[in-house]
Amino acid sequence: MTTASHSKAYTGESIKVLEGLEPVRKRPAMYIGTTSLEGVYHCLSEIVDNAIDEALAGFCHHIEVTIEDNGYLTVSDDGRGIPVDELPKYKTSALEIIMTKLHAGGKFDTDTYKVSGGLHGVGASAVNALSDHLIVEVFREGKIYRQEYERGKPKYAVKMVTESNLNHPFKTGTAISFLPDKSIFTQGITLDGKTVRKKIKKKAYLISSVMFTASDKRESESYAYFFDGGILSLIRDLNKNKKPIHDAVYFKAQSGMIELEVAFQYNDSMAENVTSFVNVINTKEGGTHLTGFKIALTRAINSYAKKESLLKDTPEGLSGDDTREGLTAVVYIKMPSNDLQFEGQTKTKLGNAEVQGIVQQETNKFLDTVFEEQPKIARSIVGKVLLAQKARLAAKAAKEAVIRKGALEGATLPGKLADCQTKDPAASELYIVEGDSAGGSAKQGRDRRFQAILPLRGKILNTEKAYLDKVIAFKELKDLVIALGMGIGETVDYGKLRYHKIIIMTDADVDGEHIMTLILTFFFRHMPSIVENGHLYVAQPPLFRIAQGKKHEYVYSEEEKNKIVAKYGGDDTKFSIQRYKGLGEMNPDQLFNTTMDPEARILKQVTIDDAEEADQTFSILMGDEVPPRRKFIQTHAQMAQLDI
Repeated sequence: MTTASHSKAYTGESIKVLEGLEPVRKRPAMYIGTTSLEGVYHCLSEIVDNAIDEALAGFCHHIEVTIEDNGYLTVSDDGRGIPVDELPKYKTSALEIIMTKLHAGGKFDTDTYKVSGGLHGVGASAVNALSDHLIVEVFREGKIYRQEYERGKPKYAVKMVTESNLNHPFKTGTAISFLPDKSIFTQGITLDGKTVRKKIKKKAYLISSVMFTASDKRESESYAYFFDGGILSLIRDLNKNKKPIHDAVYFKAQSGMIELEVAFQYNDSMAENVTSFVNVINTKEGGTHLTGFKIALTRAINSYAKKESLLKDTPEGLSGDDTREGLTAVVYIKMPSNDLQFEGQTKTKLGNAEVQGIVQQETNKFLDTVFEEQPKIARSIVGKVLLAQKARLAAKAAKEAVIRKGALEGATLPGKLADCQTKDPAASELYIVEGDSAGGSAKQGRDRRFQAILPLRGKILNTEKAYLDKVIAFKELKDLVIALGMGIGETVDYGKLRYHKIIIMTDADVDGEHIMTLILTFFFRHMPSIVENGHLYVAQPPLFRIAQGKKHEYVYSEEEKNKIVAKYGGDDTKFSIQRYKGLGEMNPDQLFNTTMDPEARILKQVTIDDAEEADQTFSILMGDEVPPRRKFIQTHAQMAQLDI
């Protein structure tokens, strides 16, 4: 597909204006989705995607993204540079129009950008409106132009300058540096360098001809990304900690003005990891392109299995869920920007109906060819899928048997559950406690009005590769599911969740960490909605009790303890230190005062900021492959915080 349009110059005449800017500050979430910290990441992506549009058009080969040490975010590219000539109709520079007017840009026809991540022309202007300060510099024809803005309003007209203030490293292109407005993003504007790098790296997989650089001046770190393998490289990266069952498969197809790329590879896990993109925009909620791929995949696998007489025991065929177990796939389409139909400015779901048919047809055609010409791959996939179906049916039968007995319907709560008095889920807390000793202390020390205690005996089942029948058959997990009250698997009813704070409380030793990881694995793989809705927490019990005379304090880390010891000059005759080896060593009052009292306790909320990284982390920690787990543990041995 030819994406460059060289026949028409990129000048002020390319820019069209539809309406003004003022609504953005009044209703920012309409334009960037959220005013949480995620909104700041979205603002950065809007500016990066504008640079990527130049790359898709064939004019940009290097994009630099920098987190400055003063909080500014800077994006530089070596594209053509935003036009600065005056638009006669508005008697204003095209640059100022783009930066200060909604729905202004070169993306409303296909003369300037055939393929673009931008759709509504609100990206740069919305970011400008939501920035306390923004500087833009344009490098065109050997000259430098600059304009600054405060909360979207120009401080001066576009002017020519002699040197760059933004250290733009290229001879041509655009540099934008902005400071997000704290009055808009009230949860903070400080971005995590690692998260920014991951987002940039993913875009680099999609634009194989462009070098991306991600720098964090706060940490003096800089990373460069260039992947000539494109989405095939991305598939290999996503599966690097898993055990693939066949070589990765890739195809590229063209239908009219729509270009399609698909890569996929099955592994021996139970998890499905399918990612989709449109013009380098990550469509997190999928859309018509993803639907077309899934339909084609299920049809092609069923067709091959029937032809080879592999479905004798399953005349009903294989379901979509069966065909996607253990699947890692990327579906990536490029299409004319003026034809795009997204659901909302945040562009998380594609709505173009015609795309589904195109993706379905091209994927069908390709898979039929691959399965015919490479029967080894076809048989590996069908074998995996048939095992998935067998396990699913067995799990379903076991679950239905349990449900018929009423066990998962909350008819009989586990005898070892010390429930709370309130029946209001929003006010209720469930502590999942390791062992009877700690469970006894927790039951005695708790505030029984709103705190419930469920002790678990020993290390629970590793559910990384466990189907529902095995999960339900394991007593400790079955008790947990019953206590939570919302069911599991296909029968989950989130509205029946009995506690809105679920707190894992284990010993601060190796065994306690292992048990905590097993519990986290269970929730991540089998009850992800609890994590996604922010209900899961990890309690932080103290490591030490430091006493001096009648005074004492609790300390939660070695570092804290060392500071207190240093304060006394290292003289241990002035105080005594008690190291807690387990929760059971604390009496009920101590356990409540340090770990359970809402006024004093420390809780860490478990979140899934990056589902792919979390998926890989659990695959490493709980999977069959020993070398990746050994490497992970050695690398993170000194880190006392589980970051998923």
